[in-house]
Amino acid sequence: MSNANELSQMLLNTVVPLAYDVYNEMMAVVITRANETSSGANNTSSILNQELAMEDLQLLILYSALKMIWVCGIFFLGLGALFTLLYYLYDLFFVPYERVKRLGSIGYLNHEAGQPSKKEIANLIRKRRKIGEDLPPVYPNGWFRLVDSLQLKKGEVKEVSAIGQHFAVFRTKTGKANILDAYCPHMGGNLAVGGHVKDECLVCPYHGWVFSAKGECVKIPYSDKVPSFANTKSWPCREVNGAIFVWYHCDGVEPEWELPEISEITNRTYGYVGRIEHHVNTHIQDIPENGSDQAHLGHVHLPHSLAGNELSSQTTSWKKIALHIYEVVCTGSDKDTPHILNFDLSHVLLLFSRWKFMPILFKVYQIGPGCVHLHFNFSMLFKGVYVHTITPTEPLHQVVIHRCYCNWAMPKWFARIILHCLAVQVDRDVMIWNNKTFQPRPKLAKEDKLIAKFRRWFSQFYSENSPRLEMKSDDMLNW
Repeated sequence: MSNANELSQMLLNTVVPLAYDVYNEMMAVVITRANETSSGANNTSSILNQELAMEDLQLLILYSALKMIWVCGIFFLGLGALFTLLYYLYDLFFVPYERVKRLGSIGYLNHEAGQPSKKEIANLIRKRRKIGEDLPPVYPNGWFRLVDSLQLKKGEVKEVSAIGQHFAVFRTKTGKANILDAYCPHMGGNLAVGGHVKDECLVCPYHGWVFSAKGECVKIPYSDKVPSFANTKSWPCREVNGAIFVWYHCDGVEPEWELPEISEITNRTYGYVGRIEHHVNTHIQDIPENGSDQAHLGHVHLPHSLAGNELSSQTTSWKKIALHIYEVVCTGSDKDTPHILNFDLSHVLLLFSRWKFMPILFKVYQIGPGCVHLHFNFSMLFKGVYVHTITPTEPLHQVVIHRCYCNWAMPKWFARIILHCLAVQVDRDVMIWNNKTFQPRPKLAKEDKLIAKFRRWFSQFYSENSPRLEMKSDDMLNW
């Protein structure tokens, strides 16, 4: 309210004095001309003087009006520029960074027709992508992110399709997140489309059946008795580190391990900076496997981020003035947490092949098939963590998200720049993933031994009944 009063006062202080000055000029001319007319009343030219006075007055009014319009225009133009600048400064310093790349926006090139449409991209995927033999199961067992905590308000329900299932994710009036099967067991109504949260329950939009967080039907509005079998599936749910996760196991086994909580996020020592989201057409194992592929770090991610994501032009000399140098060491898994694989990652920016800048140390924890925590320490002052999640929405469609949290010492604008640079680096990976095939038995050099170690570790998340993707015909995939 005080800002509005200040703006009004500024406007009055600028425009009102201008109008007052114009009024004084006009009155001065009128008085002068009136005096001239009065003194020459007996003169035969008095009528001519009156006519000249009227013409001068009209010209003065026109000039003054144009002057006022000009000054007001300059004033409001400057005011608009000020508000625009303030908006961008507010966005830079206070608004979390948000960047989303949908499937097909990166990496697909039709050398015959130029930039393809979505329909052409789908055809390119079908024609070009070679499904390797012995492709691993498409849905490993583990925890998978469905929505970010910020995306689900109290009393809200969302439909999410992932890991071959349809979920209704809802938050009760008390703030607890829950996950049910999306389709009502009664007549198949979608609980998340038109349904609503009532207290701690979810109400079906079709016939008004009411389901608790455990999936039990607690009320049928037109019946006095609720059948004991009128239940829907309730999925194991955890809300941790800024996201809501679901537990998936092909055999219906209850959670075998838990996602570790990042205390700095929970107690808000680290503040939320923003997120980047990529939709990728690849097998889920390809994505976390990147972390064990040190050779690709020294090739795909070597040029600086300003070099962009077009891989074919990365060899241009100016794009090599600053190079990212990485070193990866896999420290293995602890005995008590075999589902977590630990890495140490170091980074420096090499300028003109001589000076080293931006040393960053990462402690990386690959947690199951769909979550990675990357704790970073930059210059011993700036600290934070990337929460990296992978969710298979379809057999070969992954949603890859990086959410960034950092401590109070790191300015928001600087953290946004770092997050954007990460986004460009991930863009390069997406271009590879969208066009590669999975190699079940790759020809590895001795320096690639970490890849084989990672694959042995990752295999623990597959079961005998884990769903697989099979080629049914040339134009159809079946799983």
